Amino acid sequence: MRIKKGDNVSVLSGNDKGKTGEVLEILPKQDKIVVKDVNIRKKHVKPRKAGEEGGILSVECAIPASKVNVVCPKCGKIAKVGYKMENDKKIRICKKCGAKLK
Repeated sequence: MRIKKGDNVSVLSGNDKGKTGEVLEILPKQDKIVVKDVNIRKKHVKPRKAGEEGGILSVECAIPASKVNVVCPKCGKIAKVGYKMENDKKIRICKKCGAKLK
């Protein structure tokens, strides 16, 4: 996957189209990611222990990785991720401006 945990991404399609957020979790086997404040669902939770409260929680759910694109930290635009070899290490770069991605 070209998207890593901690990247800022923009949603390309769906109900949250146009929203940006940080990647919280990656699920490579399912080809999905979890983005902060995107695809929020309500989860009903029962109290499990004595003294614990139940209720309705707002939870971020996974979305397909193909529905998001990385936002370049330098130019601030949606960009494709490219790769370049530097000191025998493969680094990710922005294909629009050539800046290094985290």
